This record gives sequence, structure tokens and C-alpha cells, in this order.
Amino acid sequence: MKSNFCFGIGALLFAVPAPAQSLTGIWQGVETDTGQPGAFWPTVLRLQKSKGSNVFGILYEETDTNPGITVTFGMRGTRTATGLRLEHGEKLNETGRTLTQYWCDGSITFTYDPALEKLTGHATYRPVGGCSVGTFMLYRIRLKSAATVPAGAESSLRVSGRNVLWFADAELKKPVNSGNTYRTRLSKTTTFYLKQAYYPTDQSPVVPITIQVSGARPAPPAPAPRPVPAPAPPPVDSVAKAPAAPLLPATPAPVVLPTVLFKVGTSELMPTAAPALDQLAAELKARPALRLRIAGYTDKVGEPDKNQALSEQRAEAVKTCLLKAGIAPERLRTIGYGDSRPLYHSPDARNRRVEVEEVR
Repeated sequence: MKSNFCFGIGALLFAVPAPAQSLTGIWQGVETDTGQPGAFWPTVLRLQKSKGSNVFGILYEETDTNPGITVTFGMRGTRTATGLRLEHGEKLNETGRTLTQYWCDGSITFTYDPALEKLTGHATYRPVGGCSVGTFMLYRIRLKSAATVPAGAESSLRVSGRNVLWFADAELKKPVNSGNTYRTRLSKTTTFYLKQAYYPTDQSPVVPITIQVSGARPAPPAPAPRPVPAPAPPPVDSVAKAPAAPLLPATPAPVVLPTVLFKVGTSELMPTAAPALDQLAAELKARPALRLRIAGYTDKVGEPDKNQALSEQRAEAVKTCLLKAGIAPERLRTIGYGDSRPLYHSPDARNRRVEVEEVR
């Protein structure tokens, strides 16, 4: 969709047969395959139902290398037998515009996968400049398991979405899980707050999922028979104290911090990074002799030399957070590896990461 200094956006239109699952809600993902190798555009699509089979919504996109360059379009269309087709309407907002940059427009036809709650869109743009085509992959978070579970019983909560992060609070300061399945025991009705770390943007939604609890919590098991008293232990001084369990692995191996991610093309930490960095600072304070190497990484979008510098800046950003938490600077080293060590096929936000490793 975007070509040579062109930032594109598509539009959507859809027409339907009878009973079709609602596609209203907030979808998050990315646009690729626009004729610019390696380029991508993080995307958020908000859909609502209109009269009959009509739908309308808002399409937001930002550039891969500069989140400050964004566009928001109003979208209208109808359902189709396999998904949606929307066409763009009024441009509602645009930031970072220059004389050599513009957004493409046209139409996008989406296919809906109900098992994955995924929309795959194929955009056809008006032939202006380098505008031609684009491909969208968007996901939404929905509860896929029962909305009511037995009190006190171990239950598997399942949701759709891509790279899902679970939190116990709406401020996203108490992470409890990551992934599409969460095994837990609930004693009362509980609301979790979920986000997708799949191409996150400032527009990424927080989705509340409420799980009802039914029945009384099972009574605790009857106490076991009282054991026969054992011989008195030897004096404390004659027993070697067991060492406390280490907070980081005993062997110096790199540890990926999965929620410590960065905005595209910058060393600015995402809000989800705060809980993990707070925990890391607490572990360092608990082990005053521990020294860490902080390694920064980027995805493969952009020029290698710029990615190298960016990876070093990301490592320094994490170090700065730990220094503010009271960790002595001599206990922290930083290094950057640029785009040379991706963990996932690019483009993937999880490659914009940091790893920490004990230095001995």
C-alpha cells in the first residue's frame, strides 16, 4: 500500500448472507506487502454495526520507522459471505505529514477466520504515485472458554488474539500471564485486562474479560493424623543453613524479558515494561553482589548501522530505569547487537527487546 515515501491507508467495504458472527470490536495488527521490502504499518481497526448489513468504523495506521507519522480514516462498508469489505471515507486525522509523504486510499476486502478471530485483508488502492496493493493481518481478543467457572477449581481460561498479555488491573501494572491460555483458580468473580503485543501502538486497546464464579469454594481437606514427634534437631550452630533460592538463574544464561518492548524505531519503552523492570530492580537489591549485562536488539527493518545504534540506546534505556530505582551504575553493563540476532521472523515486535545476563 505504501510506496517510495508514500504511506498508505486502505478502506474497507463488506456484504453478507444470513446469520453471520458479529465483527464489531477492536482489531489490531499490521499491514505489509505494499511493494516496499521489509516495511510494515502497525494498524488498529475499530468496527461498529450500522443499519442492515452495513458497518462503519475507524482505521488507524502508523509508520514502522516513526510512530509520529500516523493517519486515521473513517470507514464504511458492508459484510460479505466470508468477511467484510470497507471503503475509506473522510480522513479524520493525520500527523507528521511532509511534502514527500502521503497515505494511499482505496478499498480492502477482508476474510474472517472465526477460530483465530483473525481478519486477513487485501487492499486495492487508487493508482496514485506508488499506491497499488497491501495485505492486512488483524486479530481481536475474545473469550473462547466458558465465562463461568466453578469456585476454587483449576480452570483453563482461553482467549483469541496474538501475543496476549494478561493483567490484574486496568493500569496494567500487575502482569499475571502471557499467551492465549491461563490456568488458574478463582474464588470470586474476577476481571482481567488484556492487551495484544502484536504490533502495539498508542491506540492499542485494553480489553476487559470478566470471569464469573459459581458455587461455593470446596472445603479444605480434613487435617492429616497428627504425626509422632521426631527427635529434637541438633543445635542450630551444627546445621548448615540452606542457601536462599536465587532470584535469577544460578548459571549465567541470557534471560529474555518478554514484556520489555519498545516503540517502533525508538528507544522509548512500552508501558508494559514497567512491572518487569520493577521486579528486576528488586532482585538486584536482594543480591547486592549481582552484576548484569543488558543487551539491546532491534528487528531487521531499517539500515544495519542505525539498528546497531538503536539497540545500544535500548539497552541504555533499561539501564537508566534501573539507575532511577537505586541500582549502582558499576553493577550494570550495556551492549547492543542491532538486528543480528532476531528471535522471530521479521517483522515481529518481540525482536525489539532486551535480554539480561549475569556477569561473573
